Amino acid sequence: MNCGNMQANGEEQDRDSELSCRNGAQNGESSSVGAAHSNGLLSVTNNGNAVSNNNGVPAQPVSNNNSTSDTNSGVKKKKRLSQSEEDVIRLIGQHLNDLGLNQTVDLLMQESGCRLEHPSATKFRNHVIEGEWDKAESDLNELKALMHSPSAIVRMKFLLLQQKYLEYLEDGKVLEALQVLRAELTPLKYNTERIHILSGYLMCSHADDLRAKAEWEGKGTVSRTKLLDKLQTYLPPSVMLPPRRLQTLLKQAVELQRERCLYHNTKLDSGLDTVSLLLDHACSRKQFPCYTQQILTEHCNEVWFCKFSNNGTKLATGSKDTTVIVWQVDMETQQLKLMKTLEGHAYGVSYLAWSPDDTYLIACGPDDCSELWLWNIQTGELRTKMSQSHEDSLTSVAWNPDGKRFVTGGQRGQFYQCDLDGNLLDSWEGVRVQCLWCLTDGRTVLASDTHQRIRGYNFEDLTDRNIVQEDHPIMSFTVSKNGRLALLNVATQGVHLWDLQDRVLVRKYQGVTQGFYTIHSCFGGHNEDFIASGSEDHKVYIWHRRSELPIAELTGHTRTVNCVSWNPVLPGLLASASDDGTVRIWGPAPFLDVQDAEGLNECCSMDS
Repeated sequence: MNCGNMQANGEEQDRDSELSCRNGAQNGESSSVGAAHSNGLLSVTNNGNAVSNNNGVPAQPVSNNNSTSDTNSGVKKKKRLSQSEEDVIRLIGQHLNDLGLNQTVDLLMQESGCRLEHPSATKFRNHVIEGEWDKAESDLNELKALMHSPSAIVRMKFLLLQQKYLEYLEDGKVLEALQVLRAELTPLKYNTERIHILSGYLMCSHADDLRAKAEWEGKGTVSRTKLLDKLQTYLPPSVMLPPRRLQTLLKQAVELQRERCLYHNTKLDSGLDTVSLLLDHACSRKQFPCYTQQILTEHCNEVWFCKFSNNGTKLATGSKDTTVIVWQVDMETQQLKLMKTLEGHAYGVSYLAWSPDDTYLIACGPDDCSELWLWNIQTGELRTKMSQSHEDSLTSVAWNPDGKRFVTGGQRGQFYQCDLDGNLLDSWEGVRVQCLWCLTDGRTVLASDTHQRIRGYNFEDLTDRNIVQEDHPIMSFTVSKNGRLALLNVATQGVHLWDLQDRVLVRKYQGVTQGFYTIHSCFGGHNEDFIASGSEDHKVYIWHRRSELPIAELTGHTRTVNCVSWNPVLPGLLASASDDGTVRIWGPAPFLDVQDAEGLNECCSMDS
């Protein structure tokens, strides 16, 4: 859109010229509004009174206010707009334009003295949408002087000609398309690989075949609008705004608020239709798994481990009482009920691992246990009871992603890779294993050892390398789903977060009491944004991954909490196992009354 005194040839004037132009419009002089109205006139209604632009001087609206108000209003109109105010007006104008409120946009630009985009950009936009390719190509010469990178003209020209070529092909004008390819696209000497692909489209038998192979929407507004979006990226925003810029900024604001919300634990929805823009985003602690939903008391001794299945439908718990109990999770009510009890683990059960498809469950015992049990959970039958030697200590296990192999080891120097029948496939001598994890590449096994480190072992080429080095014993560790982060419980230090790729310590989480007991922590919540850990002070601690201070301390257990597990499918469900013989299931607060429901709009708090 162009202001009253702006040159029509599309050359960009300096800021002073724009300001004088703007002030001219604000003093009642005519401000051109581009080609939106064919007669160049603007007609709107102001409190029922017509405002006309018949001869370049707007008719004065009839006012019910006194002359003093008119004078004050006139003074306000002469105020020069700041750059940010101009930007906001342009953003609003673009949004209104996308909604089809063109007359409103024209009036906004006239009254503010701003322009939505450079006149040359407006011409270019119209010619692209109308498919007038020769004119659009000519417009590029005007835009060239306004661009930061004149070399981008070649790329823009290529995109225009590509659309022109495809539209000729769709219309069945093969000779014209061939002419574009040979005489216009090829001489650009740009992206010859793409030109070869385009030439192949000449063989398409019909329009549907062309659209499918070119992954193109076909001739029309949709494909031309997409083309414009690509072309705009080469133009400065002062010339043409990026498409849907206001919505982009609003989405970014909403996403940032969600990221900063300590208790946000629902799937991230990038759309704006599901949120209110009139209020800041805030999740309440009452939506978070901080409240005891169930206390499972079927074990009759210390509970050393708990782990949800990968599909979230089951929970396995291991105890000093020599049993494993498998619980069924009702995915609707999020209540658990006893499904199976697996018996006969003479030394007790201190570690459990679900196979990737949740068909099998492996159970390990404490340091003096040389046996490993592999259960078929669907049938409840023991498939394999493995023991290589009575001298072994098999205290940890991890599944290969293929579900056909697993690795196991212990602190007496055993480190084996086995199949489902317990047959030894590979072994690594002299590695005193504390905890194990298989990475998704199917080759690398991470093992924490008695040298206060985590090393990566490759069973295929028999290489190993140091990844993490701590100053104190690593009692246990777990790895995020994407394989990037490791969460360590370090003796006397607490919970540490490491970046495995960069091999750096990212964060030390505060609050937890960690001595020399083996305590297992976990990632959890949507996008694994949260971290939970047991503690020797009988509590469960929860942190946001980015914050060192706990956002919740869950009380209820009466002895050390050995292990926590976050349901991978239900982000509001958390389990904890304790030496007090119980397993607690934590979930959101039940809504007791209207006031509780309204509490969901409370601001996030660090209080627990």
